[in-house]
Amino acid sequence: MRLILLGLPGAGKGTQAHVLADQLGLLHISTGDMFREAAANRTELGLRAQEFMSRGELVPDEVTIGMLLERIAQPDAEKGIMLDGFPRTIPQAEALDAALGERDSQIDAVLYIEVPEDQLMSRLTGRWTCAGCGAIYHEQTNPAPEVLDCCTDAKLTQRADDQPDTVKARLDTNREWTEQLADYYEAASKLHHIDGTGDPSDITARLLAAIETVPTTAAEA
Repeated sequence: MRLILLGLPGAGKGTQAHVLADQLGLLHISTGDMFREAAANRTELGLRAQEFMSRGELVPDEVTIGMLLERIAQPDAEKGIMLDGFPRTIPQAEALDAALGERDSQIDAVLYIEVPEDQLMSRLTGRWTCAGCGAIYHEQTNPAPEVLDCCTDAKLTQRADDQPDTVKARLDTNREWTEQLADYYEAASKLHHIDGTGDPSDITARLLAAIETVPTTAAEA
C-alpha cells in the first residue's frame, strides 16, 4: 500500500507513522530524513538538494519528487510506503500522482489526523526545558516535579518556537496548505478523516480501521 499521513503540527503524525509502519510492514518516509540520507549517500539528487538547503532555499519539487521515486524504488519499499510530511502543496501532490502514474502506481489512501486547535496548542506549547542540563518536560505528558533536581542549575525555560504566539502562527501557516491537500484528496475519494484525540493506541486503532476499508484492488494497483 501507498499511504499519506496528513495533519497539523502536534497531531501525532510522526508517532503514528512509526507505529503503523511497524505493524503493517511499510517503509516510513519523511522528507527530512530522506534529504539527510540522500545527502549523506552523496547521490546526484541528494547533492542538488543539499545546494538549495545550504542556501536556506526550498528544494524544488522536481528534485524532491526525483529523490522520492529513487527511494521507493529500493527493495525495502516493496511492501508499501507511508509518506509523512510530503506532499505539502497541490503542485507536489499533482507531480507525485503523475510520477506514480508513469509507474502504473498510485496513492491508495490519505489519512487525515484531525485534532481541535486548543488541544494542538496545549500539546505544542506545553514543552519546557531545563536550562542547565537540557532535560525536557511537558505539562501534559511529563510534568516537571515541584522541585527540579536534574542538575545544579535547574531552571525551566521555553524555546521561542514553543511559545504561544509562534505556535499559533505556525498552525495558521500549516492549516492553509493542509486543508487544500485535504480537499484535493477528498475530490479523489482517497481521504479518510481520523479523530486524533484520546489515547495514542485508540488513534492507532482508528487508523488501522480506516486502512482496512481501502479496496484491495487499489492496494494492489
